[in-house]
Amino acid sequence: MKIYPIETGTFKLDGGAMFGVVPKTLWQKTNPADENNMCTWAMRCLLIEDGNRLMLIDTGIGDKQSEKFFSHYYLADTKTLEQSLNKLGFGLDQITDVFLTHLHFDHCGGAVKWNNDRSKPELVFPNATYWSTENHWEWATKPNPREKASFLSENILPIQESGQLKMVERTGNFSTTIFPNVDVLFVDGHTESMMIPHIHYKGKTLVFMADLLPSAGHIPLPYVMGYDTRPLLTMTEKELFLNTAAEKELVLFLEHDSVNECCTLKQTDKGIRMNESHSFAEIFS
Repeated sequence: MKIYPIETGTFKLDGGAMFGVVPKTLWQKTNPADENNMCTWAMRCLLIEDGNRLMLIDTGIGDKQSEKFFSHYYLADTKTLEQSLNKLGFGLDQITDVFLTHLHFDHCGGAVKWNNDRSKPELVFPNATYWSTENHWEWATKPNPREKASFLSENILPIQESGQLKMVERTGNFSTTIFPNVDVLFVDGHTESMMIPHIHYKGKTLVFMADLLPSAGHIPLPYVMGYDTRPLLTMTEKELFLNTAAEKELVLFLEHDSVNECCTLKQTDKGIRMNESHSFAEIFS
């Protein structure tokens, strides 16, 4: 088994939205904002190579939305998903599985593209099985008003229409392995049934944090995004996870942190805090 971090560029979101009720004087210490109060966020994915299977976890934002759409998010696409895969020697047609933690546009937009004449959408990974989960798929295809702007039908429906969609069965909050050495934690605070992969690799457990912990700046318990649909539930889920992560020395892979790729945690007098920040290569070389 081999694992590769995949960069797909950065974008910007409002700092206040990303940190909810936490005052700017506090969150800007770790995530400084520009003159428009926007902070820079990564869209970092993960590629797992195991035998004949290549599983990509999340896909970034993609490039099919309108110029007006992208103008709201200041997309910097110096590193695209395809370029990052090609740099490792992989082509789009070699991906066998696309695992979508959830269906917000910055996590699944890169899974679908326009065809050559932009007349209809098509899958970016033509030979892949796309993985979601039943509860979240229902939630995303019949969106509530709060999340409607994040669930874009052109990112989601073509996957189902292709016949390449499969569902991870949810039984409780932790699933059995669906891919060699990969387990899934389900959380519901950010959005219904978001999936958090736990990957057992080289004697450690690497956790793909998705939006349960967008950045190292979100480690303190009250630092919860304004985007979360159930923020109090997020705090409960986050507290349980952080304590487990510190106790078991889990390695956290931070999808949205533009500075810290991976980190570990420790217990302090002020609660759980970051222990060390490392690149993926430093930990798993």
